[in-house]
Amino acid sequence: MERKYDIEDRCIVFGAAVVKHTDNMPNTRAGNHLAGQLLRSGTAPALHYGEVQGAESPRDFIHKMSGALKELRESKNNMRVQLLAGMMDLKNAENAWLLKECGELVAIFTSSIKTAERNNPRK
Repeated sequence: MERKYDIEDRCIVFGAAVVKHTDNMPNTRAGNHLAGQLLRSGTAPALHYGEVQGAESPRDFIHKMSGALKELRESKNNMRVQLLAGMMDLKNAENAWLLKECGELVAIFTSSIKTAERNNPRK
């Protein structure tokens, strides 16, 4: 039976996978540039989510979730650039999982933000 992760666990597992992926990227100017950016944006959601859990208000929750979402979208676009540049191969199961998981996390965070906004309209 496959383990179901909560959002925090998923963000941490995703961040760890990003660390492994970036360590295996080519040692070229482009590889180092994209690896550095992905390392920052791909590990940030786990750290942001820690802040989300301490949100002081619904608006603070939305703000912190939006920060994590921004980093996830940056990570997704970074990996799409890598794909088109031939630096990432989706035949590799880990790479395919990484891009898929990033997309799923984007969807989860987007949905959570929309729900929070709907339940806490600005006055």
